[in-house]
Amino acid sequence: MPAATPGTPSLLRAMNDRAALELLLTHGPLSRTRIGRLTGLSKPTASQLLARLEEAGLVVATGTDGGRPGPSAQLYALNARAAHVGGLDVTPARIVAAVADLTGAVVGSFELPYSEGTGAVDQVTEALGEAVKAAGLQRCDLHRLVIGTPGAFDPQTGRLRYAGHLPGWHSPTLLDELAAALPMPVEYENDVNLAAVAEQRLGAARGHEDFVLLWNEEGLGAALVLGGRLHRGWTGGAGEVGFLPVPGHPLVRQVARANTGGYQELAGVQVLPRLAAELGIEVPTGSEVSVGVALLERAAAEPEGPHLGFLRSYATVLATGLASLVSVLDPEIVVLSGALIGAGGAPLHALLETELAELAPSRPRLVAGEVRERPVLRGALESALAATRDEVFDTSHRPLRQPPR
Repeated sequence: MPAATPGTPSLLRAMNDRAALELLLTHGPLSRTRIGRLTGLSKPTASQLLARLEEAGLVVATGTDGGRPGPSAQLYALNARAAHVGGLDVTPARIVAAVADLTGAVVGSFELPYSEGTGAVDQVTEALGEAVKAAGLQRCDLHRLVIGTPGAFDPQTGRLRYAGHLPGWHSPTLLDELAAALPMPVEYENDVNLAAVAEQRLGAARGHEDFVLLWNEEGLGAALVLGGRLHRGWTGGAGEVGFLPVPGHPLVRQVARANTGGYQELAGVQVLPRLAAELGIEVPTGSEVSVGVALLERAAAEPEGPHLGFLRSYATVLATGLASLVSVLDPEIVVLSGALIGAGGAPLHALLETELAELAPSRPRLVAGEVRERPVLRGALESALAATRDEVFDTSHRPLRQPPR
């Protein structure tokens, strides 16, 4: 076997630079001594590294570690303004845009309600433009943008599939039009997949390589993470479980045209008023999601009598479709996410776990999603940050453009 080629000095420097930047991202401000200890570098080498990163605009000196015996040491932090990314969460009712700095802190956001007659490109550019303005930046300052939508863009045709209810997003030239209108690299991802990214990086799925995220708000969906990677399928449709034929509801044919399927008809938000009314529970007025959330919150607060029956009925229909996923994938955990499942709280989760144990051969642990504040948007930002940090932290290439002042 030939001997391994030793690393060049520039490659070793780049590896040390990245290790130091990752430490600053994880731990926050650190002293030169602490960085040297954590990386195994000598004090002179650590000093050279910090000087190099400071000159590149990736690290800034920030305060001292006062309060300890002996002289205070200078602390260094990741320069949050070295790069910015954008994320969009698109639904039929609105677009929410946000901008995050390199540390992941959100520095600007904007919500744009849907306006009939306004094209998708105009909606995207307006929402993003307002979020960028709120951050004190310009659109050209963003290194990357990730847009989350229902359904998925077919990688073969570039057309949005599985989301007939999203107005204005089905033009065959939409992706080209967006690319022409936006000055940064743009990626598109299914909204439920992005919720799974948020849970994998920040929430209940940290440290898990194989899991399913079950989502229920306007529609039922799932994200499949296998071996640490999202499984999107050939056309991006993996996880579109609302179309899944299930026992307990008649077959739905021509599902693409109907934009619904058996599992959605059996366990979607629209069934909750009926389940409640059958048990004599008063049904409030409002949008489907707000009504469903109110019913489940009320039942979870007093899980007895008709409310317990309501939760049990809903757990049964949810478990009916989830059992198919569990039987095929045998995941380590199932993350329960979305406003409806979250509203049911611990009582619904416990009933769902009991029902699933009756219907599926394996028994994955059911855990509540921990990213409650706009999980799709947070996943879009985390996805954009992961790719941007890979680029920014790689100092072996050309220097990073100067951050905005």
